[in-house]
Amino acid sequence: MPTQDLAAVESIPQTLDMLLTVSASPHIRSEVTVSKIMYTVLLALLPTSLAGVYLFGLSALWVILLGIFGAVATEALIQPLLGKKASVVLDGSAAVTGLLLALTLPPSLPWWMVLCGAALAIILGKAVYGGLGNNPFNPALIARVILLVSWPVHMTRWQSASYLFARSVDATTAATPLGMLKTDGLASLSHLRLLDLFFGYRGGCIGEVSILALLVGAAFLLWKGYITWHIPTSCLAAALLTSGCFWVSNPQQYANPLFHLLTGGLVLGAFFMATDMVTSPITGQGMLIYGAGIGILTIIIRIFGGYPEGTSFAILIMNALCPMIDRYTLPKGFGRSRRRKKNHA
Repeated sequence: MPTQDLAAVESIPQTLDMLLTVSASPHIRSEVTVSKIMYTVLLALLPTSLAGVYLFGLSALWVILLGIFGAVATEALIQPLLGKKASVVLDGSAAVTGLLLALTLPPSLPWWMVLCGAALAIILGKAVYGGLGNNPFNPALIARVILLVSWPVHMTRWQSASYLFARSVDATTAATPLGMLKTDGLASLSHLRLLDLFFGYRGGCIGEVSILALLVGAAFLLWKGYITWHIPTSCLAAALLTSGCFWVSNPQQYANPLFHLLTGGLVLGAFFMATDMVTSPITGQGMLIYGAGIGILTIIIRIFGGYPEGTSFAILIMNALCPMIDRYTLPKGFGRSRRRKKNHA
């Protein structure tokens, strides 16, 4: 037998071993890891964090640092109780939770409340459900809502934008545009310009004021492919459509749709919180329904609710409905009907 043929025959067992290798799923692997996604999200949140520090001063930086530290420290302390390795803390998920919480807080919030909120986000938002990947609700929003209903005075004490670094002790207080609309009516907003709202020259939470900075970070996540267009687009479109219906019906009482888009935490929530992979639907159709629900509920709560802002509540409500949305929007299996045939036997 020729030498070449003999070598080919001898290589057959090795080829079969390679082809018949049995391994556990997943069989298609990716270089994208949890850590890579989390640190990318942190990078995407950097523009709005810097904008918040620029607009509100060092007090905003203090809240951001405390939020991240409190979340990471709580995660490190809670891991042994969950039977997990301490190295899990380094995956960046706790840091993302702490930063998102800080960006939804007033820049003048007392330090102990920031740490309390960060601990609540990790314990009640993640740990009680078994850790990352098992939580049905967004952890940062769970903590924010608890802080809001527990200490409403502190959580609604806003600091006006200073445009430069300012000491928090000298910062002046100012109502948010949504707060002014709720308490004083539409006439109180006559001095506000939409361009100022877009750049962030107003009172509000640290990370919600600069729409420009939020869009820069959102564009980065969309470019990386870590979020899709479905949830943000349907959320913002539904909010515009819902507020537009009220505005058309009575423009002397209700604010125009662009005002609702540029104020509050709608943009922050649509791109960075509603798109959370763990608490959002997995199908494209489900994402559209989920996002639309958030947009509609946000406007309904703003107009008829007791709080001037409704994004946090809207996202948490739709988080609760997410399993049902997934159930009714999953594609049917190949060769199977959506409806079960009745057994006539």
